[in-house]
Formats: sequence, C-alpha cells, structure tokens
Amino acid sequence: MQVRVRYAPSPTGSPHVGGVRTALFNYLFARRHGGAFVLRIEDTDTGRNRPETVAEFLDAFRWVGMDWDEGPDVGGPWGPYVQSERTAFHREAAERLERSGQAYRCYCTVEELEADRERARHEHRPPRYSGRCRNLSQRERERLRQEGRASTLRLKVPEDGVTVVHDLIRGDVTFEHQTLGDFVIVKSDAMATYNFAAAVDDNGMGITHVIRGEEHLSNTPRQILVYQALGLPLPLFAHVPMILAPDRAKLSKRHGATSVAEFREQGYLGEALCNYLLLLGLSPQGDEELFSLAQAVEHFDLDRIQKNAAVYDVKKLTWLNGIYLRRMDVDQLEAAARPFFERAGIPLEAVDPAWLRQVLVAVRERVSTLAEMVEAARYFFEEPTAYDPAGVDKHFSAPQTPQLLREVAEALASLETFDAAGVDAALTRLAQERDVPRARLIHPVRLAVSGRTMGPGLFDLVALVGRERSVRRLRAAADRIEAAS
Repeated sequence: MQVRVRYAPSPTGSPHVGGVRTALFNYLFARRHGGAFVLRIEDTDTGRNRPETVAEFLDAFRWVGMDWDEGPDVGGPWGPYVQSERTAFHREAAERLERSGQAYRCYCTVEELEADRERARHEHRPPRYSGRCRNLSQRERERLRQEGRASTLRLKVPEDGVTVVHDLIRGDVTFEHQTLGDFVIVKSDAMATYNFAAAVDDNGMGITHVIRGEEHLSNTPRQILVYQALGLPLPLFAHVPMILAPDRAKLSKRHGATSVAEFREQGYLGEALCNYLLLLGLSPQGDEELFSLAQAVEHFDLDRIQKNAAVYDVKKLTWLNGIYLRRMDVDQLEAAARPFFERAGIPLEAVDPAWLRQVLVAVRERVSTLAEMVEAARYFFEEPTAYDPAGVDKHFSAPQTPQLLREVAEALASLETFDAAGVDAALTRLAQERDVPRARLIHPVRLAVSGRTMGPGLFDLVALVGRERSVRRLRAAADRIEAAS
C-alpha cells in the first residue's frame, strides 16, 4: 500500500502555526515512507471563505521548505483538489445514501432546531438532533415541501452502540451514538457539510492516513459513520496534540504572533520556524535541537508524536532564529535582509553589495531576526541623531573627552590604510601617547560613531563606517559634548 496523506486547509483565514505544523507532520510522514503528500482546499464554508488566502497557504508552505506531489497548483491524477469542484462526487454519494434509506430529508426550521437545543440544555442532555423528521411519511414530507420549507439531508445514526476511533497516537477513543444524533451531511444550499465532504473526498483521493489536529477528533466518529454507510474502507487516523500558549490557554492573537505571515514580517526565517514547529509535539531524538527538514524526514514517525499538548514559547523560536541567521550563507542572508532595509526606509540601490554583506556579517552576531538586523545596522547608513543616554553619562562626562575624540579623528584622518588593523593601531598609539587606558578611547569612540554602547568589534565597525564618516561623527560628537556642558 502506498502511503497517501493530505493536508486540507480551509481558506477562511491566514495560515496558523498549528496548521503549518500539522502540514509538516503530513509531509514528513509521506517522505519518510515514500508516499504522496497531497494538498486539498476545503472551501465548502462559502460564508467565511477568503479565496485570496489559498495563495497565502501555498506560499507559507513553500517558505518553510515543503513541496507537495498533488494539489490545486500542480494538479495530479486524483483531482480536482478544491473541494467546491468536487460537488458531483458529494452529490452522487448523498443520493446513494438517500435512495438506500440511510439518509433522510429534514425540514426543521432554524427556530425549531434552536428550541430543541434549548430544551436539551434545560434538561441537561447533549444538544443532539431530536429526530423529528427521521420517520416522516412520504405524505408528510411532500406537505412540508409544498409549504416551501428548505431541507437538509441527515445521516441516520444508530440509536444505540458506539463508534470507536482507532487513533495511531491516542489509542482507542470511544463515542456513544446517543451523543452524536443524526447529523446533517448536505446543507439547505445543496453544499456538502465538512464531515461528509471530507470523508467522501478522502476516499475518492485514495488517502490512507488522515493526520490532523486533535480539534478534529470529535469529527472523526461522524466521518467513520459516513464511510460505513457508503460501504467504504476506513483510512487510518492520527490526531496530533494542540499547541497551547505559555499560560496553557488556547493559542490566540493575545499571545503574540500566531500566523506564518506575522513571523515572516517580523524577520524570522522559514527554516527556523520549521525547525521550531517540529520541536513542538515530537519526542526528542537525542539532544540535537537544530535540524533541517531533510534530516527530520530520516527520523520521523507517528510514534514520536507526543499525546500531550505542546507549549508555545516564542523565546525559543527567537533563539533558534538567531542561530540560523549566524549560520546562513552570506549571499542568502543579503537576499533575505534587503526587503527589510527597503521597508525601513534604507534604500540599497547605490550600496556596494560586498560592503553590505560585510555589514550584515558584522551585526548578525547580536541579533535574532532580520528586523532586528536592520536596526542594529542603521548607523552604517544614517548619521546618529542621538546617543545612548546611559552611554553619555558614562563615556562622555569626563572633561577631556571632546579633546580625545578630536585627536582620534585626526589620527584616523591621517591613516595610510584605513582598515580594522589600522584603526586598532591608531587608537593604541594615541592611548600610549596620552597615557590613558585604551578603553578610555574605545568606549567614547564607539558611542560617537554609532550612537550605541554595544555592537560589532569597534575596529571593524569604524572601518566599515569609513574614514570620512567616522572622522565627521567624532568631531560632531566633540562639538555636541562641549555645547551641552
């Protein structure tokens, strides 16, 4: 049996980290077993669909490193891969169930159904369908139809007994039929419901394993009942744990970024987010926490997925992202960073690419995201408009500081070769001549040239800023110190 798995997002919102992690688990399982990974868009919720988010999903999956064998953009032999284009399959299956008597027309109004639910709540019963249309005669059905009542199609669920979900992660989970009731499989607008369409499409596309979030576990007995009513073989089911916020509540926007687009805009790397998501819910393979998607394929299997919910920790993601930034090929780093500089109002058209790469390498040791990298590098492109206040108090307060800064400026201006080694030698000579510790020069010079108290090594920093700009900034800082005193 060839493994065939699918990820089937609903285009009602942007890709969420929990959904992308589930897609990654499907991808890894398919690749690990030489199977097919399928993307299917489940767009039957016509009232909430946002068609533009389909492209967002495809882009997000590619960004974290996934590809797929079949899907709406690449085609395949089991299409169509958009659920609304598979209505003929849903209609044929529904008609078969209605003809066999396993499904029936329900003419209950919204008000009647709400009254039934309210009665059940009052009597402390599960809010299941009362079954009022289950045994209508043909004459009663015709009368209701003549009244102009819209109808849905409901599956007849056995009144007694249970449905057992044999879950590959959680073991057997039992659902009593009395809690399910006869559920709708075709809505009044003739569109299949999620549970019905998912079961019909999974079978129609040869899906062997349904790997999805645990929030879908309650849907699974209904889908099993659809399979059974249609006489179809069951796929294997596996429900992966949820991702919870640090306070163990359901992850939401109040906990910070949750969509892939937000992380991307904040300067995280797709590889880092992928790595982090795979750490959420997987039992560790040794002590290694950094691994590529290709490496994950070699060790992935469903028995490594934990049963308990994983706790989201953006600090861990940020730490991982910083490591990926520092390990990144410098040409790739430049390509990734350029859009962030442009967005921050720092145009790079006239900037020497070789110099830009040197700047990026210099600042990436102390940053964790591409957005932070822009701010860490800003003084290489713009004159400092202010100095770190704590640094001013500590490094600009001595009376002789303006004179020392001017002397450093003169020493740098006269350097024959302006590079890090030359800057180092110039400050060493001046410290010896003035009989002061080198730190007495290094800290004020850093503050004057960058406006910061921390950053890359000073000599590299000054060399990258360049002779003319460094000298100008040193003199300007000296003037400002004197003007403020």
